Amino acid sequence: MKALIMSADHFEDSELLVPYYRLLEEGLKVDVCAVRRGRISGKHGYEVSADVALHEVDPAGYDILILPGGQAPAALRREPAALDIARQFFAANKPVAAICHGPQILVSAGLLKGRRATCHHSVAAELKAVGAHFEDKEVVVDGNMITARQPSDLPAFSREIVKQLRQR
Repeated sequence: MKALIMSADHFEDSELLVPYYRLLEEGLKVDVCAVRRGRISGKHGYEVSADVALHEVDPAGYDILILPGGQAPAALRREPAALDIARQFFAANKPVAAICHGPQILVSAGLLKGRRATCHHSVAAELKAVGAHFEDKEVVVDGNMITARQPSDLPAFSREIVKQLRQR
């Protein structure tokens, strides 16, 4: 199995790194993609290597999409390729896991209307405005979509990611 983590500079460090290492622990190959290949930096100084540029991603080659939060989603939601990647994962009914500000990408991709989801409290109004059913819970699973609010929810978020993968 293979996972794709889509991010950019100013990601929330723990929200990228915890799922990254948890997926490696499960035996998945994990690629990080960004607008272009190279290093991206987290809000707290961690750096990761983006192995793949957005325009190089073939969603058919991946089993799950992870969308960490921080300020990265605000940049990615302006990238048509990022929105297209999210849409292709949904169209194929593959798991998509977004935490904190990560659901902003799903908002911009038009994927949340009628769906149950959670996010950082500062993004909740955006979700509601596009017709999502916001739930203030540590993790919400709605079909193939997993959402969580913040770094303290990472244990529940990771648990649900692994659960989805094991059901495939």
